Order: sequence, then C-alpha cells, then structure tokens
Amino acid sequence: MNSSLALIWTITAATTLLQAGNGLLQALMPLRMQAEGISVASIGVVAAAYGLGFSTGCFLAPSFIRHVGYIRAFASLAAVVAVLILAMTQAHSTWAWIVLRGLTGVTLACIFTVTDGWISARATSSHRGRILSIYMICTKVALMLSPLGIGLGDIRMDGLFMTVSALITLSLLPIAATTTTEPAAPQGVRIEVRKLFATAPSAVVGAFVVGLVNGPVIAITPVFGVSIGLSQDQAAALLFALQAGSLAMQWPLGWLSDRADRRYVIAGLAAGTSLVSLLILWASTQGANLLVLWSFAAWGGLALCIYSVCVAHACDIVEPGQIVSTVGTLLFSWAAGVTVGPLFGAAAMEMMGPQGLFIYSGVASLGLVAFIVVRILQVDRSPAKGGFAVVATTSSAAASLTTRADVQPAEELPSVADEPDQNGEASAVARADTAS
Repeated sequence: MNSSLALIWTITAATTLLQAGNGLLQALMPLRMQAEGISVASIGVVAAAYGLGFSTGCFLAPSFIRHVGYIRAFASLAAVVAVLILAMTQAHSTWAWIVLRGLTGVTLACIFTVTDGWISARATSSHRGRILSIYMICTKVALMLSPLGIGLGDIRMDGLFMTVSALITLSLLPIAATTTTEPAAPQGVRIEVRKLFATAPSAVVGAFVVGLVNGPVIAITPVFGVSIGLSQDQAAALLFALQAGSLAMQWPLGWLSDRADRRYVIAGLAAGTSLVSLLILWASTQGANLLVLWSFAAWGGLALCIYSVCVAHACDIVEPGQIVSTVGTLLFSWAAGVTVGPLFGAAAMEMMGPQGLFIYSGVASLGLVAFIVVRILQVDRSPAKGGFAVVATTSSAAASLTTRADVQPAEELPSVADEPDQNGEASAVARADTAS
C-alpha cells in the first residue's frame, strides 16, 4: 500500500493543485464576463466553446501522449493553460472569451487524460479502490473548496486570474520533481454511437442529456446566483454545494443501483433532478437563500451522479473487451450534450429570467425520464450482479464508477484498468462532470 502511494503522490499532488485552479476558474470566469456586460446568451456560447474544445482534446490526447510521454505532456499542457488564464485578463470581447475558453477545453482534456491514465496505471489490483479513493478525495476537495476563494479578491481586477494561473503553474512542481517512471502511453479509442445505441440506448441518451443539463448549470450557476440577489461569494458557494452533494450521494446511489435495474435509478435521479429544479425555482423567487443552497446540494447529488450510472448500465451489457470503446462513446455523447446545452440554458435565462435555467433543467430531465420509462416497458432487464469500482476521479464532479459484474478476479483475467495502453480512455469516464 505504501509503495503504491509513493508511485501516485506526485500525480495526486499535481492534480489537486490543478483542480484548485480549475474550480476557482469555474466560479470566476462567468462572473467576470457578466461584470464586463457580456450577456447571458454569450456566456452560454463561451461555455459551449469549452465543451467543444474539451471533446476535441479527449481525442487528440492519446496521440500527443504517445509522441512526448506523460511527464512532458503534462508539463507542456499545464504551461499552456497557465498562459491562457493570464490572457483572459485581457479578454474584453465575446470572441476573445470563446477562443480562450475553447483552447482551455482542449488543453484541460489532454491534461486530464494524462492524469487519469497515470493514476489508473499506478494503482495496483490489490489496492486499487483505496488508492483511487485517496486520489478522489484530494482532487474532489480541491474542486469543491476553491470556488469559495472568489470572495478573497475583486473579480474586476486581475488578481484572481493570477491566482488561478499560479496554482496551475505550481502543479508542474510535483511532476517535474518525480523520480518514478511514467506509464506506457495509451492507444486510440473507437467511437461507435450507433452500435452502442442499438445495444444500450438508455446509457447513450442518458449521457447526452447529462451534458445538456449539467453543462449549462455548472457553467452558469454563478451568474444565476448573482441574478437572484446573492453576493458573489454566495453565488460561488452554490458550486461548492453542487460538488458536495454529488460526493455525498455517489456511493449510496451506486449501492442502490447494484440491487435493481440501473435504468430505474437513472429515471429516479432524472425525476428527482426535475423536482429539485422546481424547488430551486420556488426558493429563488421567495428569497430563501439558505434553502437555495441546500437545494443546490440536492440537485448536485442527483444530476451529477446520473452519468456514472449510465456508464455502469452500458458496461453491464457490453462484452469486457468493448468497455474502453463504450466509455469513449459515452464520453462523446456527453460532449455533444455539453456543447449545445449551455446554448439552450442561456437562451432560457434570456427569455424567462434567471429561473429559466432551472425550467430548462426540469424539462430536459423529464424528457430523460420519459425515454427511460419507455425503454423499461419495452425491455426487461435483471438487476446487475457485483459491485462498483472507482475508475478515476480527476476531473469529475463525482466519482466515476465501472461495473464489476461478470468480470473475473484480477488474478484470472486482467481488468481493462490494468491494460497500460488503455488507461487514458478507460478513465475518460471520470471527466464527464467537469462541464464548465
């Protein structure tokens, strides 16, 4: 156990610093754009650019890592991100924000491929769950707490952007100082949306709707908070509540989904998301700020956990050798949703006021409920056998889970996560809740 920790402490420390900067940026950027007079619709376009860049980066990353290796890839990409963040201090037009945010999406996706692949390769079979849990806690806490730093500076000044850049630059130090050998580089992944939809349509549609809903909510939440009368630090605390709720609910929901058809869990989470969206609507119009905060925690505990259950449902169905392709395909489906979702969410806010974001969230979630219910009526499935195993947690708002059902023990059959040339893609599932 101690030797395994020694192998991952550098990448854990680096990713924790990176996520601290990323979490602060998620709160800072929309508030800065709003303060500069950029419309909510334009902020949605910027968020969509991030989704498009992120999905592009997911597929560029394996070849880049193969070319330069994990350590050089992380170092060069982190340096680029730090420069892009500094460039944001000079962004005064929507097009400038679109370009810079799109480029950060590409580079962060590549970085998360590096970190996910590294940690998956270094976590041994006998300690995999505990090692990845430690990794998850460190990076998750950084992503949760860092938005609260918005109250330590003035969003109209450049200090907070410099802080983000400094945190990302500091993430280079553990990587540069590492004395361990880097993992084998990943190979490519095949994207087969039509084939997977024929096999597991609930998972594909679920991943797409997760992008449609979670993308705009995470991206525009700080603007929503300010629009309903919260202070800037209170608006940033809503992001903390989303992440805290997702962390608290991930494991109980994983336990529940092991004991029933996972589609029931997906439908229940989507229905709960719709109901909590209505609660947020009511609480925000009544000025009940504390209830809004708790409602956001509940919303995060429901909506941000759907993707993991979708992945587990799909992996229950496909053959073990198809899991990497399945994960990549679901990531692509999520990326498609997160690219267009912020456009719809921002348009809803423009037409109906700040509450329009959660009207949109509630309607989209109900659409997923309707689709899943139809599928349950059409096809009966038995509850999954076996439990969940954490795959990786670098960039997610919630722990990412892969089913263990029908897979032999590690001594008999190597798991997908143990294949050195697949780690980057296998753990790409963990990136799907970063969408802002």
